[in-house]
Amino acid sequence: MDRIRIRGGRPLSGEIKVGGAKNAALPLMVAGLLTDQRLILSNVPRLADVQTMTLLLQQHGIAVDPITDDGRNLSLGGAISNTEAPYDIVRKMRASFLVLGPLLARVGEARVSLPGGCGIGARPIDLHLKGLEQLGARIVLEGGYIDARVHGRLKGATSVVPFVSVGATENLLMAASLAEGRTVLANAAREPEIGDLAAGLVAMGARIDGIGSDTLTIDGVDRLHGAEHAIIPDRIETGSYACAAAISGGSVFLRDARLDHLGATVRILREAGVDIVEEPDGLMVKRLNGLHGADVMTEPYPGFPTDMQAQFMVLATRARGQSVITETIFENRYMHVSELSRMGADIHVDGRTSVIRGVKRLTGAKVMASDLRASAALILAGLVAEGTTDVLRVYHLDRGYEKIEKKLQKLGADVKRAKDV
Repeated sequence: MDRIRIRGGRPLSGEIKVGGAKNAALPLMVAGLLTDQRLILSNVPRLADVQTMTLLLQQHGIAVDPITDDGRNLSLGGAISNTEAPYDIVRKMRASFLVLGPLLARVGEARVSLPGGCGIGARPIDLHLKGLEQLGARIVLEGGYIDARVHGRLKGATSVVPFVSVGATENLLMAASLAEGRTVLANAAREPEIGDLAAGLVAMGARIDGIGSDTLTIDGVDRLHGAEHAIIPDRIETGSYACAAAISGGSVFLRDARLDHLGATVRILREAGVDIVEEPDGLMVKRLNGLHGADVMTEPYPGFPTDMQAQFMVLATRARGQSVITETIFENRYMHVSELSRMGADIHVDGRTSVIRGVKRLTGAKVMASDLRASAALILAGLVAEGTTDVLRVYHLDRGYEKIEKKLQKLGADVKRAKDV
């Protein structure tokens, strides 16, 4: 198992390229189940989760072939030969559950294991199942698997979910694209990754109105065809490196980053004293005259993303004054707090609220990563800590950040990956 060692204290400077969005790439790969023609995806990030999704699609019978040497362009397609998504794959990554809707829509049946992923709290699948039942699916839960079938084609319906769910929106959007008649998804998620999936489906021949809004109207078609689609840049990677630049006191250009995808993240960072300037091909990020405390509540897009909560908490430990973070999405997403406290952070947690008081310094320590975004946060803390920080269990990182140590090295950080002993 790998660890990442950081010797802190170096301001970051230079330029890095923001990769394709993991949370857009995975559902777009799943969309390859909806057609027997080839779907060509470009700007695909090279991540462990992409490899896991590749294995899952291949065992369904879908060929996933790199068409460039760097693996950032993939060709997907083929006949579905197997409708079971097994536990051994699905347990590794929650996005695997997205195959349920497309399999039902394309071949009328699916057997999908209950999902896994980071242990950051309950993420119920009942919204997925209720929505698919409204489209005509018959669903049975047995032995840790979802068995779903439909007689003939799925039928369009109006689905109103009680709270916003990115995964349920994606599953139902893909299923409805091949359903008979009109489907209306009310209270749909509005994340840029949803818009990217919808754009990819439209390129494949889907008929979708309301993209970018909380109401999606889908007129089902008999079949979808092949298409080419470029994946949007990763807004969470953008925010993570923006925090790294700010806490280190450096100046970093994030090539291909998009300001219009950041939502409340850019407002909160600017409120905290981070200068973010939009340029034609990316964002320039630097710290102004010191960092200031800011209050944050995680919310669905365009609110502040839960996937940026841990990284912002590190920034708050180095800001003047007090910051208050309220986590409304997941009930167990403060596992990084105890590790930051070991490095000298002043953080008090009461339920879903954390109060962070800025400190003069953090001190390097051995710390344990608990999930993907917590891993990134601990590395950010190591960048400004005095001495050496060893971040253990960094296998989480490879699910969502492509060679983060290489990118930080390019910006001048003293960071290296080594085998744990």
